[in-house]
Amino acid sequence: MANQTATNFLTLPVELVYRILDHQSDFTLICSMRNVCQRLNSIVDSYPRYQTLTELDLSDNEIGDIEAQALGIALQHNTTVTTLDLTENRIAHIGAKCLGNALQHNTTLTTLHLAYNYIENPGAQFLGNALKHNTTLTTLNLDNTCIGTAGAESLADALKHNTALTTLNLSRNGIGDLEAIFFSEALKQNTTLTTLDLEDNQIGDIGAQALHEALRHNTALTTLKLACNKIGPVGAGSLGDALQKNTTLTMLNLAFNCIGRSGARSLGNGLQHNITLTTLDLQDSKIGAVGARSLGDALQHNTTLTVLNLSNNKIGQVGAQSLGNALQHNTTLITLELGENKIRNVGAQALGDALKHNTTLTTLCLSVNEIGDIGAQSLGDALKHNTTLTILHLTGNKIGDTRAQSLGGALQHNTTITILNLADNEIGDVGAQSLGEALRHNTTLTKLNLGRNKIRDVGAQSLGEALQHNTV
Repeated sequence: MANQTATNFLTLPVELVYRILDHQSDFTLICSMRNVCQRLNSIVDSYPRYQTLTELDLSDNEIGDIEAQALGIALQHNTTVTTLDLTENRIAHIGAKCLGNALQHNTTLTTLHLAYNYIENPGAQFLGNALKHNTTLTTLNLDNTCIGTAGAESLADALKHNTALTTLNLSRNGIGDLEAIFFSEALKQNTTLTTLDLEDNQIGDIGAQALHEALRHNTALTTLKLACNKIGPVGAGSLGDALQKNTTLTMLNLAFNCIGRSGARSLGNGLQHNITLTTLDLQDSKIGAVGARSLGDALQHNTTLTVLNLSNNKIGQVGAQSLGNALQHNTTLITLELGENKIRNVGAQALGDALKHNTTLTTLCLSVNEIGDIGAQSLGDALKHNTTLTILHLTGNKIGDTRAQSLGGALQHNTTITILNLADNEIGDVGAQSLGEALRHNTTLTKLNLGRNKIRDVGAQSLGEALQHNTV
């Protein structure tokens, strides 16, 4: 049959072969249409779709080891595909071995996604061996692939030799302290990896301490994701100490860990000396009011942090006051997320006062904070003076008509807010009418979310009429 196919392709006109290729899937085009005969190879090479096929998305296609083997063979010769997405398939270690073999010969593939497959220890080892030789792959995604301890060790060892990989995603792989030590040792030698994603693993304080040592020596890593691990105050303390000395890390994600107030204090101390970190995510890290105060003190001295996420940390009114004080002095923070912290009216007042003086913050999230009318009025007053805030989230704060009127009045004067989220509050027709009147005068607001409030026909009509006059 193969000989017959080759004979046919030796005589068919090129345009007719092109028509046949038009009906083939990308997978077939890459894996099955070459190496039939030399003439077909030449025709495929000249086929426009093949020449421009740089991204091959085969995610969620029930691809198993047999198909992966075909891909591996094709990639050894292919010179067009730069991105291959095999996420959520049925590739096991045999398929991973074939892809690993391909990586030792391929010189064009830069991105490989294997997330949510079953490559396990052996598969990760094959890929690790390939990375020691490959000089072009820059992104490897092994999220939730059960790589195991031996697989992690192999990949870490590869990082000591590899000089091309810049992004490695190992989320959801059961990586614990021992495996974190492997990668820490690798980071001391690696000079190219910029992003390491270890989210949703089992790394505790010992692993975090090892990463601290790595950050003291590494000069390439800019993004470290450690959300959803088991890092406590001791581990956070080590990472905080690392921030005092590290000069390359720009993003650190420690969300959903148990760093506590002492861990927050250590991170705050680190921020007072750090000159490169721009994003710190501490969502749901149990820092409390004391931890918020430590970070607030740090913000008064830090000159590089631009994004801080402290959502769901029970910082309360006192914590919000500390952060409000910091905003009156800080000149670099542009995004502050404080959702679900029970800052209530007093905390909102402190932040409102801060907004009257702050000239850099552009995004403030205060959703689900039991703010109420008094706090909303303070924020409304602030909007009359503030000239930099563009996004304000006040979802789920029991804001009623009276304070919606305050916000509406503020919007008639404010010239910078573009997004105001008031969903899931208690705004009725009176508040909607006030906001509608504001829309007639405001020239910057592009999105107003009033979903799940108590607005009826009269309020809706008022908003509708306002939109006819609004030009934004």
